[in-house]
Amino acid sequence: MIKGFKEFIVRGNVIDLAVAVVIGAAFTAVVNAIVASVVNPIIALFWKPDEDGTIGFTVQGLWGPVTFPIQDLINAVIAFLAVAIVVYFVFVAPMNHFKERAAAKQGVPEEPEALPSEAELLVQIRDLLQKPQS
Repeated sequence: MIKGFKEFIVRGNVIDLAVAVVIGAAFTAVVNAIVASVVNPIIALFWKPDEDGTIGFTVQGLWGPVTFPIQDLINAVIAFLAVAIVVYFVFVAPMNHFKERAAAKQGVPEEPEALPSEAELLVQIRDLLQKPQS
């Protein structure tokens, strides 16, 4: 059991994943800071914050005004897209390129010949049946 775990850890995928998680978490903090200091003021240009500082759509409810905090949704979407773009271009794309180059160096075996289709097999069987028996 320990041997299998050791092979799993050494295989490389786990280490790549761990690095991506750590870098992603650190980058998420940077993106959240940028969103809070740049995007929130831009959003505030278009929507007036309510008394609590929440930006969003205010609707009159049965017991008073209700604000739908669109700012939090916009922040989350921008942060997700920024992190996803960086993780793709910093980790996924280079790793795919590296794997393609490694496969080309090793000489990937070519695919075997395609098997005949069902129709071709039936034609061959028909031809064999039509041959005169000697």
